[in-house]
Amino acid sequence: MKRPGTRLSSARSLLGTALALVTLLASALPAAAAPPSPSASAGGSPRPVVTVAQGGLRGQSRDGAQEFLGVPYAAPPVGDARLRAPQPPPRWNGVREAAQQAPACLQFSPFGLADPQAVSEDCLYLDVYRPRTARPGARLPVVLWMHGGAYSQGTGTQFGGRTMADLTQSVVVSINYRLGQLGYLALPELGRENSQRSGSFGLMDQLAALQWTRQNIGAFGGNPGNVTISGQSAGSGSVCALLAAPPAAGLFHRAVLQSGPCTLLRTPDAAAAEGQARSFAARAGCTAAEVAACLRTASGAALVEAARTLPTPGPASGDGLLPLPPAQAIGNGTWNKVPVLIGSTRAEARFFVALTQPRLTAEQYTAQILADYGAAGPEVLARYPVAAHGSPYLALSAVMTDSTFACHTAWTAQLFAPQVPTYIYEFDDPQSPTLAGAQVPGLDESNAHSAELAYLHDFTMGERPLTPVQTALGNRMKRYWGAFARFGAPVAAGQTPWPPAGAAAGTVLTLNPSATRTTSSFGEDHQCSFWRTQPPRPL
Repeated sequence: MKRPGTRLSSARSLLGTALALVTLLASALPAAAAPPSPSASAGGSPRPVVTVAQGGLRGQSRDGAQEFLGVPYAAPPVGDARLRAPQPPPRWNGVREAAQQAPACLQFSPFGLADPQAVSEDCLYLDVYRPRTARPGARLPVVLWMHGGAYSQGTGTQFGGRTMADLTQSVVVSINYRLGQLGYLALPELGRENSQRSGSFGLMDQLAALQWTRQNIGAFGGNPGNVTISGQSAGSGSVCALLAAPPAAGLFHRAVLQSGPCTLLRTPDAAAAEGQARSFAARAGCTAAEVAACLRTASGAALVEAARTLPTPGPASGDGLLPLPPAQAIGNGTWNKVPVLIGSTRAEARFFVALTQPRLTAEQYTAQILADYGAAGPEVLARYPVAAHGSPYLALSAVMTDSTFACHTAWTAQLFAPQVPTYIYEFDDPQSPTLAGAQVPGLDESNAHSAELAYLHDFTMGERPLTPVQTALGNRMKRYWGAFARFGAPVAAGQTPWPPAGAAAGTVLTLNPSATRTTSSFGEDHQCSFWRTQPPRPL
């Protein structure tokens, strides 16, 4: 298969910049958590207690579910443990309070969080949500969620799982993992200190969370033999990496990829990743022979500053943890084969263009396309005329959506579909809210990157609450996702049938508030045959 790609360099630059901002506005909102009660949940019932390998946990009941918050899945990666593989969490005596969410990992964005106390390098914690009636031995399906944020910012605490757990009778786990160069730094000096010869510590954290889940989720009523990994944006890129990581074999049984197709979110090879890591270390003032020791003693603020114009590329390939780039491993069949649910939103790039070029003129749009595409520029303009889209902003958004997320979702699905059951969706709610604070007056930002998150999670980061009609769509989506986690197929009683994509990956379910339906025109709608002819460029 010819490698898909695009020549729109400015679009790539916009995506590279804006992906690092995807959780900017979201992370500025503190995560909502119910205040802990000394001994009773709402209504006066005793607070739930479970026992895991490290000790007892006292959670709380809330909104029809039970939640156990701020649960350590690894030892704090601080001091000499910074930039090392995660270690098992320490044991504790008695029952640990689990009614307060843990801090976010250090944010490698210049914007940070509104509450500086909500950030710490001691951040390897997860939240567990289960139905109120769940008990050990229930063997409920498990969904483990990995947040997005360009591997640089965000936190699992922003994605509550109470409604999903209650509605689908599943156990939901949402995790933190190390970000920025604390999570991804491919220096051989660091790789020599672990068995995988890798500097992808964030990916190691995700593996540690999966291992903790396999060992302990039964105590919450979950089935360690039925775990679905899921993520959006960089979280979906993390799913791609876990699919291709030999050490992850057997730790999960299904995979959900939202707005992060594996052919788009490519991993740097070892040489490129080392070069980027050396540049970062130099900016942090660590160029001596003891570069590892220097990085471990540098202040967190100094590391964030050093990364300000050197964003992390995420996990690198070419080591024991990730021998091959995920798309290559999937394409040649050397991956952890499980059923896959994959999709994107109808107009992903509206979010990025709104952040970077909200007032683009028709003249600027034409000049940009011609400059970026050269001889192919006139054809791009003919296929995406401003008149057909209503504004230069919408035309450029369509170019970027189709050439990146949409068509790469189709092409990634085409790698999966001949090998495993594969289910494709497109989220399409023309009234969907964007993230809080991201709405540019006068711009249509519906169906943009991250639009589906409010429909699947207890999510307080939306520009506005969902309407009753949108909430109903969200509940249908949760039932599809929950059925996929339970059965490996999104078969939800009373809802529009969602057939597998087929070997050619041609069948897509459109998730719309009024007309959820299957379609075979996704590739035509997004002009993927044309975009396949364009030479690939790195994101």
